[in-house]
Amino acid sequence: MFDWDDLRVFLAVARTRKIAPAARALGIDATTIARRIARLERSLGPELFEVGTGERTLTVRGQALLRHAESIESAALAAMEEATGREHHLNGQVRLSVAEGFGTWVLAPGLAEFSRRHPGIRLDLITASGFLNPSKREADMAVMLARPQRGRLSVRRMGDYRLHLYASPAYLARAGTPRNAGELRGHMLVGYVPEFIFSPELDYLDEVEAGLEANLRATSINMQHRMIAEGAGIGVLPDFIARRDAALAPVMADTVEIMRSFWLVTHGDLKKLPRIEAVASWLQERIETLKA
Repeated sequence: MFDWDDLRVFLAVARTRKIAPAARALGIDATTIARRIARLERSLGPELFEVGTGERTLTVRGQALLRHAESIESAALAAMEEATGREHHLNGQVRLSVAEGFGTWVLAPGLAEFSRRHPGIRLDLITASGFLNPSKREADMAVMLARPQRGRLSVRRMGDYRLHLYASPAYLARAGTPRNAGELRGHMLVGYVPEFIFSPELDYLDEVEAGLEANLRATSINMQHRMIAEGAGIGVLPDFIARRDAALAPVMADTVEIMRSFWLVTHGDLKKLPRIEAVASWLQERIETLKA
């Protein structure tokens, strides 16, 4: 039989992926953390972590133990609340993978309120090119642009958003305003670098008119936004970005409109954890602001 308190240490290392942050979170020195992980592995038999590039990654056996350890943690917190009559503050780490534009323009303005509401939750926002995969435990949650078809996942459609063509008034005064999709071929177009489009849902120009290609390209939607606002050309932007910028004007808004959806994807083993539910609730609140 292992020491139950070693599960608390195991959870901290699994969430932070490193010994030092886990030690700080628990108020225990790093040597003790390492010793207790080793003791837990001796008690259970298999190795729980693989060590590489400074991080500790869960093995298959470690992932299996994580599911049970988090269930035990949730049950313990619920027992404390019932016994004491006091609500236990949510704590722990949540790694959330999101698109850069969504993270910058929708989530960032609400992070201060989230932090005040849940000071014990360490929220990591990952906006690397491509979404991290919750089914592989690369992330705990992801807000994706398409519904994943495989994996042990909980998937929920959170809401829709619209995109339109935009340009600066200065560019339109200089180059003229296109009246139809065909006339776009005579304009400077701003868009994604094709080789780095990590989701087919980001291939906007081809949806506007088959075969359209951008002259000025960037992997970042925020860079595209600035390029368009500074008069570089015409490009597709989400309305939740463009409508906040007085330097932009819609182009052919009555004839060109693109619709996309946000999908909340959570690893199936995590969806009922209180901290995951808290982040999911906050994400839905932020999505609702797009309707205002």
